[in-house]
Amino acid sequence: MKLEKIRLNNYKTFQDVEMSHIPAFCIIVGANGSGKTSFFDVFGFLKDCLVNNVSKAIRNRGGYHELVSRGHDNESIQIELQYRTEINRRNRLVTYLLEIGLDENNKIAVKREILRYKRGSSGSPFHFLDYCNGRGHAIVNEDDFDKTEETLQKEEHDLESADILAIKGLGQFKKFKAANEFREFIENWHVSDFQINLARGIKDNNGDDEHLSESGDNLQLVAKYIQDNYPNVFKQILDRMCACIPGVHKIETEKTADDRLLLKFHNNKFIDPFIDRYVSDGTIKMFAYLILLYDPTPHPFLCIEEPENQLYLSLLTKLCEEFRGYAHRGGQVFVSTHSPDFLNDAELGEVFWLEKLETGFTKISRAADDPQIVAYMQAGDKMGYLWKQGFFNGVDP
Repeated sequence: MKLEKIRLNNYKTFQDVEMSHIPAFCIIVGANGSGKTSFFDVFGFLKDCLVNNVSKAIRNRGGYHELVSRGHDNESIQIELQYRTEINRRNRLVTYLLEIGLDENNKIAVKREILRYKRGSSGSPFHFLDYCNGRGHAIVNEDDFDKTEETLQKEEHDLESADILAIKGLGQFKKFKAANEFREFIENWHVSDFQINLARGIKDNNGDDEHLSESGDNLQLVAKYIQDNYPNVFKQILDRMCACIPGVHKIETEKTADDRLLLKFHNNKFIDPFIDRYVSDGTIKMFAYLILLYDPTPHPFLCIEEPENQLYLSLLTKLCEEFRGYAHRGGQVFVSTHSPDFLNDAELGEVFWLEKLETGFTKISRAADDPQIVAYMQAGDKMGYLWKQGFFNGVDP
């Protein structure tokens, strides 16, 4: 499953934007205040809406009037995603539309929620899930393509509240296949909020942690889990780490006397290893990224802001290659960056930029749609150099 298009209306600085032809590895650049963090927050917002409810997700962002575009307080927020997935042995383009607003009592409500796709090669997309204000229907036998649309089995349901996503409730049931698959897709997103200070230190050994948390505070536990259960994968991570960080030749987890875990980094110039408290920020961060990127059961979607922070310039090429490799293995990666050096390793179709307009709202542009950038890239230039030379209109590094 891969996102191919995103449309936003009245979401913070994105009053009316569309981002299409999204690649598996997507790099976003923009000046401070252009909306990169707000754009990445869309993914965190959707996941919060699913895990909790829409009202709580909005409260965590300061309330509806802080989330809706300025000057559009009386309008709805719309988020539309298009993604590719296999349904009934055919690759299909599915659209998810979410419209959120205030009801007559000034309470948060899901005004409209739709999942739709074409059953055949022609005709209009069919709504397999359609809800308004907590009431609607979903199709049970949606993958029975021998049925006509008139004979598909429709089930009506009322949700417990108008601020709950239908894909949260109905998506728990396998019979609602599109909703179930999309719910699992969002639940397995990794929207990184990595914090080096939380990744360091001795951690309680309180069971197996299979995936790196968004903050990275369980790095030691995940490293031990992979080392114990997937030794070949851990060796691959170690090999990549040794190639990236000079001197590092071994990393291991160690259980302390009080049954806690710490990380030890072995340098080939010293006999005694260094515990993670005394290694560089860049070393910790690179190891965490490799733990994430070589997860034995990887996330379908990664969202990472400014990964270049704390990393030495020579590591940026390797990191860009690792992100692209993850995307080629089947995941999708969104990355924002302020680094022309990181961008120098980008390919033409991977780059988008955000530009703040005089209206105060943000525009999204695609590098591959700019004839001048295309011509320079075909002549052998690099994306980061073009960015520094001002070819990204309205966006200077």
